[in-house]
Amino acid sequence: MKSEIFEFHFTVPKSAIDDMDHVNNVVYLQWVQDVAKKHWESRTSKDIRNTYVWVVLNHYIEYHNPAFENDEVTLQTWIHNYKGVRSERHTKIINTTTQKVLVSAKTSWCFLHKETLRPARIPDEITSLFL
Repeated sequence: MKSEIFEFHFTVPKSAIDDMDHVNNVVYLQWVQDVAKKHWESRTSKDIRNTYVWVVLNHYIEYHNPAFENDEVTLQTWIHNYKGVRSERHTKIINTTTQKVLVSAKTSWCFLHKETLRPARIPDEITSLFL
């Protein structure tokens, strides 16, 4: 099962640049988490967000090409599958001008009840929002 792709576009800020004059690897990881949050917030109500949260179980990330200050980038993310309390999300970071993939990532997330922080089976009301 692959859900609809969510996209976010922006320009690489100076604050993302490291001593090698390109985007720092840790920044890419932050962008992976940021776009996942934006996707979640774009599809869910405040009531849902006040009831449930996600935590990362692991990230697998591949760095393909560098990005530089003022590059235009597109972040794409989608849910690859759900099972029980887990969800696998994929992300691509793409240079908008050249269409080169800069980063590809796969993240395993665990769905939790916000109040108890205990794992919760992902209900159909949530999965249907991301198809």
